[in-house]
Amino acid sequence: MSLIPVTILTGFLGSGKTTLLKRVLSEAHGQKIAVIENEFGEENIDSDILKTESKEQIVQMSNGCICCTIREDLRETLQLLAAKRRKGLVVFDRIIIETTGVADPGPVAQTFFMDDEVAETYLIDSIVTLVDAKHADQQLDTRQEARRQVGFADQIFLSKTDLVSAEAQQALIHRLKHMNPRAPIQAVHFGAVPLAQVLDLRGFNLNAKLDIDPDFLKEEGDHGHDHGHDHGHAHDGCDHDHGHCEHDSHAGHDHAPGEACNHPHHHHHDDDVKSFVYRADRAFDPAKLEDFLGAIVNIYGPKMLRYKGVLNMQGTERKVIFQGVHQLMGSDLGPAWDGAEKRESKMVFIGIDLPQDILRSGLDQCLV
Repeated sequence: MSLIPVTILTGFLGSGKTTLLKRVLSEAHGQKIAVIENEFGEENIDSDILKTESKEQIVQMSNGCICCTIREDLRETLQLLAAKRRKGLVVFDRIIIETTGVADPGPVAQTFFMDDEVAETYLIDSIVTLVDAKHADQQLDTRQEARRQVGFADQIFLSKTDLVSAEAQQALIHRLKHMNPRAPIQAVHFGAVPLAQVLDLRGFNLNAKLDIDPDFLKEEGDHGHDHGHDHGHAHDGCDHDHGHCEHDSHAGHDHAPGEACNHPHHHHHDDDVKSFVYRADRAFDPAKLEDFLGAIVNIYGPKMLRYKGVLNMQGTERKVIFQGVHQLMGSDLGPAWDGAEKRESKMVFIGIDLPQDILRSGLDQCLV
């Protein structure tokens, strides 16, 4: 029996998760979706969609979707749903987990790797994060959970873009790409998103493609050296050499946040969630790399949100693909390198205050 795909829907309070979820549930897609509400507040979806006073944990909906609210362990709920599905008591093709607005999606994602029974039944498809364009800067400035949600995302949807200027929207997109250059960013209006952009994104697949926003890479290249550029330093005021206007979010601003800068799409906040890309033309020594990554994950695992790479390894003609969430890392052999393509390793790390210099020099030392 094939694994049941799971989508984790996250986003800060008021970002429109429930609106998006209602749309997905009410659309005539012919799929039976189980929704798990990982919600501890009063405001949950049943009151709006289900119109029922039932205290039962699992509610079957008219279009065949089912809804359940968990107030205890996610693992137990997933096991309960799987058991009921096996017995034919509930029918569903996939699961969407809606997290609380202040939740860190990390532990939710880890549940699918840590528990054998869960891992044998379910497969994480992707983490989808909604960002409220109007309030995002303030939320990202003040709440680490909001920054983590961006760092974990496989797909980012911007809601309420009609309430902000085009310049402010571009500045926000630029900020989000520095935190997570892997996730496509798309504006959505009132949760109106084609289903194909929410489901079956395969964000956790070990595939041989590493999508990194090309502008992010181009910008790194502008700095005249091969390594990704270091966002570790906050400059107050404008750094005109690089066409950047960088602000430390704690320093005095020359102009109000969200106000247009002379080059508004380069208004850069020094967020603790950052990404960097590592590239190398020389092959990796497999034993050295395994030791180094093992040590790094041991020390910095809690601060490593998502990381992924397509690697050129000595001793194999095939690509090696690896990815991880926090301390959990997996790797696999991908397809053979095509004779015409350049054999280079490319890795992206997204995390909280990761020591780029240590990671870079350590990775350099693992090269053949």
